Amino acid sequence: MRAAKRRGLLVALALGAALGWACGDDEAPETVAPAATPEARLREAAASVDDARLRAADAEAHNWLSHGRTYDEQRYSPLAGIHAGNAANLKLAWQFDTGLTRGHEATPLVVDGVMYLTGSWSVVFALDAASGELRWKYDPQVPREAAHKACCDVVNRGVALYRGRVYVGTLDGRLVALDAATGELAFEVMTVDPTKAYTVTGAPRVVAGKVIIGNGGAEYGVRGYVSAYDPGTGELVWRTYTVPGDPSQPFESEALERAADTWKGGEWWKVGGGGTVWDSMAYDPELGLLYVGTGNGSPWTKYLRSPGGGDNLYLSSILALDPETGEIRWHYQTTPGDNWDYTATQHLILADLEIGGAVRKVILQAPKNGFFYVLDRETGEFLSAEKFVTATWADRIDPETGRPVPNESGEYKDGTAVVMPWYLGGHNWHPMSFNPVTGLVYIPAQEAAAVYGLDRAFRIRDGFVNTGTDFSYSTLFQREAVSGHLLAWDPVAQREVWRHPHGLPWNGGTLTTAGNLVFQGTADGRFLALKADDGKLLWTSHSAGTGIIAAPVSYQVGATQYVSVVAGWGGAFALIAGDAAAAAGVTSRGRVLAYTVRDEPLTVAAVESLMAARNPEEVRGSDLYHTYCAGCHGANAIGAGVNPDLRDSAARIGVGLAGIIRQGIPGTGMPGFGQWLEDADVEALVGYLELRARE
Repeated sequence: MRAAKRRGLLVALALGAALGWACGDDEAPETVAPAATPEARLREAAASVDDARLRAADAEAHNWLSHGRTYDEQRYSPLAGIHAGNAANLKLAWQFDTGLTRGHEATPLVVDGVMYLTGSWSVVFALDAASGELRWKYDPQVPREAAHKACCDVVNRGVALYRGRVYVGTLDGRLVALDAATGELAFEVMTVDPTKAYTVTGAPRVVAGKVIIGNGGAEYGVRGYVSAYDPGTGELVWRTYTVPGDPSQPFESEALERAADTWKGGEWWKVGGGGTVWDSMAYDPELGLLYVGTGNGSPWTKYLRSPGGGDNLYLSSILALDPETGEIRWHYQTTPGDNWDYTATQHLILADLEIGGAVRKVILQAPKNGFFYVLDRETGEFLSAEKFVTATWADRIDPETGRPVPNESGEYKDGTAVVMPWYLGGHNWHPMSFNPVTGLVYIPAQEAAAVYGLDRAFRIRDGFVNTGTDFSYSTLFQREAVSGHLLAWDPVAQREVWRHPHGLPWNGGTLTTAGNLVFQGTADGRFLALKADDGKLLWTSHSAGTGIIAAPVSYQVGATQYVSVVAGWGGAFALIAGDAAAAAGVTSRGRVLAYTVRDEPLTVAAVESLMAARNPEEVRGSDLYHTYCAGCHGANAIGAGVNPDLRDSAARIGVGLAGIIRQGIPGTGMPGFGQWLEDADVEALVGYLELRARE
């Protein structure tokens, strides 16, 4: 009987290991020598992240030092330990629950075995990148009233690291600097006028020794700008406005004076004008140029914002700035006179591509408006643009002028118009990635139409949406009317190479690697690995239990490569899209997931090793669970969806769980075990389930 029980426990442990429990690499870390204490390790890891190290980040394949891994924002990992040949063996290495709900959009940073990320409400976490163990947490205590100013959920897309500090922008507009080793506050400065509807959701960047931060709020009525701060003191170094202010006042720069000529009629400055820099940035240290994308107009509709016409610079544009002064060196406008909320704040990627027989330094973007753009990043010269999704507002981009050829069906001054893409875009903030080996860009693309109509009773309302668009024309989103897919795009030939359909839109950002892989999470909670060259699906995770909208990263600790992603359903689509969003069938519970591969087949010796390594405090409860409970509720208390997952039950029911174990639940098939278990047994069993719930 004892031998049979032991064999049963071996099977249970083997199942648990196959599901990812206790998996990982036992080899000692080779990349970083262990520090004396966790705090010392964090301090050592972050202190040496300086300008030189950020410029040379591509040489550190094991780390992810800035938002896009490198200044060019390619989101390409040179690591190849996880590759197309073994991706089917990916297993969950660890999971960390943030304890937060709402949308989670952060890209984690990883430096020498330490991970930094944010959750909703701008909360910052430092984790051990090999185990997921929490090192510290900082909550900036964002006033919950700030949610009223946030068009698109209380999200945050990540942090910046520099000289031993972690920098984060908070939803209510602060730039916060933290000690990277302890999470203690170093300083905080307000970067916006708190009386106006500004928010900060994007990740700051450190460029040329300055912290660069933008903001959002154009839907509510603000004037956009981007700012640079001293990383040591928090003092403002420069600020560049993206649209002209009140023309009766002096202009802040010659660029804004020139831009004012493209705003005709109206009093846009009373509604801010828009043009917020709420997400994407990239940097070329050789050219000495910082690139930022600007947002939509405020109000959205040009008929109210600029009734006399004009391009309305610098709305929906890519700007090249001098990082020392903030001066605008060149601009390219993707949607002149934007009328549909077609922001150009989407991901910017720098690459060197052979075009027309010559290698060109280019900048790539797939903004909301549905066209994929290739520009010369030194001069801003237009090179090419083609539709990557259905786009009805324009027929094409003129190759000579680089301007769209509009389609009159997109106009709605005298009625309504059904226009594609919708105002959430053919591609939104979810980062795309570029693989220099395949030469392809991997885009989280989506298809949907929107009904636009002019709000003829428009008036400015402080603290409320001021788009000038009549949303009463919009019907409820139906699942059949929206879709999403992962798109592999050739930026030189300007054509689709392959696509993987998802059904729903609002899927996660992408990561591509030297292992011929592309990774993406989905709105319905799956995490996928596909071949980067042909799109073949190689692996799908078990459901994360929540939608994945953030972008993954890859890093290495010791000899083990990991792929990690932050999960947590939310954002603009989740807030507004009714039954289409509900069809995802997920919760908004936030968590961080890290995966690795196990190539070796599981042996009896390996299982014996797992048994010997068990924590003595949980052995008794584990033995009791696998004797009485595992047959119905799963090995290691991991439910398979047939019967309740007792980890969740322990978290929800708490002390009442002991009574259920003793007495059962009549009429459900759940028997009482009081006749077989002593009080001490029940206590040990509940303790084990509570431990599994915490894990």
